[in-house]
Amino acid sequence: MLITTTNTVEGKKVVKYIGLVTGEAILGANIFKDLFAGIRDIVGGRSEAYEKELRNAKNIAVSEMIDEARLQGANAVIGVDLDYETVGQGGSMLMVSASGTAVVLSE
Repeated sequence: MLITTTNTVEGKKVVKYIGLVTGEAILGANIFKDLFAGIRDIVGGRSEAYEKELRNAKNIAVSEMIDEARLQGANAVIGVDLDYETVGQGGSMLMVSASGTAVVLSE
């Protein structure tokens, strides 16, 4: 499955637009407690543990989006956008969402 943030793919033609596909992942409040407990891994203002969890959440969201596209018969998702939002009371959770347009590209 081809995934791209662009709306076109060089050398390929969109032969069918299937529609919007999405995927989401939410990191709960416990992840923040765990991360702050392990604050020692911050080097140069960056937290490896936090970055790892964000990367994991992004991968889950993209994977869900791909699964939805595949179920609808797509062979690509174009115009992909990733969003990161805080949700819940006091922003206690972090949501990562991936969205794009499922399409069928020419071979």
